[in-house]
Amino acid sequence: MNVYDFTVTAQDGSEVSLSDYRGKVLLIVNTATGCGFTPQYDELQDIYEEHQKDGLEILDFPCNQFGEQAPGNDEEIHSFCTGRYGITFPQFSKVEVNGENAIPLYRWLTENTKFEGFDKLHPIGVLLSQMLKKQDKDYKDSSDIKWNFTKFLIDREGKIVARFEPTASLKKIKSRIEEVL
Repeated sequence: MNVYDFTVTAQDGSEVSLSDYRGKVLLIVNTATGCGFTPQYDELQDIYEEHQKDGLEILDFPCNQFGEQAPGNDEEIHSFCTGRYGITFPQFSKVEVNGENAIPLYRWLTENTKFEGFDKLHPIGVLLSQMLKKQDKDYKDSSDIKWNFTKFLIDREGKIVARFEPTASLKKIKSRIEEVL
């Protein structure tokens, strides 16, 4: 199995086969518009502008499962992201990434990766660790998505290369993208 086996829902409700992205390097991200990590949209857009010509696509999946930080419908979310951050990469319909209503793509992503841990030097990383530990002392043992802006790097053959937690440096992520490109 690889990423090309999945179909996702576009903002307009149409179905999109991820095989449409065959041969591209993908960065798949679950996002939110009201999160402490939302400013990452700026850096993601910069990476996209620099490397789209090289075959990079960033696939944005808004998700409201973490602190209800992605309120609004698909159109409102898209208007916010294009207006505030100028994103031009594909943004899909709002999804769930964990639990019984998780879309199949995210089930596959989490079943085939493990939680990498939060960067303890990142100020939000320490807070997330403390908060999640209160909810579940064994949270580190699960491969579930822990928060908004978790990223998955997919190579040109549709295979998962890396998982990056939201606190991972975007410079590190960019470097890894460049290796795969």
